[in-house]
Amino acid sequence: MSTSGVRVRIAPSPTGEPHVGTAYIALFNYLFAKKHNGTFILRIEDTDATRSTPEFEQKVLDALKWCGLEWSEGPDIGGPYGPYRQSDRKAMYWPYAEQLLEKGHAFRCFCTPERLEAMREAQRAAGKPPGYDGHCLNLSAEEVTGRLAAGEPSVVRMKIPVEGSCDFHDGVYGDVSIPWESVDMQVLIKADGMPTYHMANVVDDHLMKITHVARGEEWLASVPKHILLYRYFGWQEPVFMHLSLMRNADKSKLSKRKNPTSISYYSALGYLPEALMNFLGLFFIQIAEGEELLTMDQLAEKFDPDNLSKAGAIFDIQKLDWLNGRWLREKLSEEDFARCVLDWAMENDRIRQGLKLSQSRISKLGELPDLAGFLLKSDVGLTPESFAKVKSAPEEILEILNQVQADLEKMPEWTVESIEAELRASADRLGKKLKVVVAPLFVAVSGSSRSLPLFDSMAILGRSVVRQRLKVAAQVVASMAGSGR
Repeated sequence: MSTSGVRVRIAPSPTGEPHVGTAYIALFNYLFAKKHNGTFILRIEDTDATRSTPEFEQKVLDALKWCGLEWSEGPDIGGPYGPYRQSDRKAMYWPYAEQLLEKGHAFRCFCTPERLEAMREAQRAAGKPPGYDGHCLNLSAEEVTGRLAAGEPSVVRMKIPVEGSCDFHDGVYGDVSIPWESVDMQVLIKADGMPTYHMANVVDDHLMKITHVARGEEWLASVPKHILLYRYFGWQEPVFMHLSLMRNADKSKLSKRKNPTSISYYSALGYLPEALMNFLGLFFIQIAEGEELLTMDQLAEKFDPDNLSKAGAIFDIQKLDWLNGRWLREKLSEEDFARCVLDWAMENDRIRQGLKLSQSRISKLGELPDLAGFLLKSDVGLTPESFAKVKSAPEEILEILNQVQADLEKMPEWTVESIEAELRASADRLGKKLKVVVAPLFVAVSGSSRSLPLFDSMAILGRSVVRQRLKVAAQVVASMAGSGR
């Protein structure tokens, strides 16, 4: 991808399983770069040190590569404006914060977390939107120096105009006006010296010469903070484009609490990356009925960033299934299909590890489908009868499933050892024996009370598939509890 002056980026945070929303925004930027013969960049925004992990960063890279997206600069390949990981750029941000402090555009804030929480509670009780109240805004230079010398923790906050509004043009929403009174005095540098998203985002976009910022509409309200920083620094701001959020069929926000949202989930279930990109790309183009099946090159050719809809992009799983089926039937030769099936089955070493666990548990090969087939199934077909051999009552099973789901969400690593440790901890929290907790999980994960070892199976299936199976199991068991079964 040669440069034409247009430079766009995707900047995910490695704090969890990569979301299809990340692929949606990444695809837009990728197509925008191709349309303008520009440069597409990947930057890892890991300013949240408590939640960002190398494991999740690798998953981001793997997921976007699986989608067929290629970047010209990034943390894995380098480039002229690196490093491309914000934690590696930490030393770059403080000089810019100092500039803001020296020019009076920012101030030191010494408020404790306890004071801030009490402030927010009081604001909520009064029916006001939570926001910083300016407690440290007018501290004298002498007082600031003294408190810093005493080792008192502080953050750097930006100053906001008290009157007027921030007026700007958005590539999707057109002319936008947001009153300054609704903009919070954002923290720019945290007490640990790391920048917040807002500070790092603006500095990095400027230093990396980003010309167009395309991201989800949830960031539209943050534009005044970003524009203000560009103005404080005297920099040219990029063109902003805020894309409509992907939503469920009922128009609710697409979230993992309701539906599978991880890219790895769709990969594990056997969706083709070409079909997923085809599906997402249809949100950005205008086509006639019958023209839906499009390759990446065809999407780029029809891509029209000047004619985007502000209506929510509906993530219709039935349409994705239909497109994926057409790709399997119409775009793959017999040889391509066979290779595709084998590649899918071997993904994350699934088949090999499943066979390894099965070898000592069968007397003939024909038993393999019943024993290990759940590793390849899209749905294990849970019904109330699936839990018939579990001795616990439905209410107890539901308690176990809900506790385990919440506990697994907090796990930074997904390995056999970490899964076992977390499930043992879950049993302790519930005050139950491990075997009582494990019994319904066997059924939830495999669809059967006789299966491969649970911890190993969960590790092989992956976090996103296990999450969805536990969610489905909880729905089935909740219906049992409600009916008194």
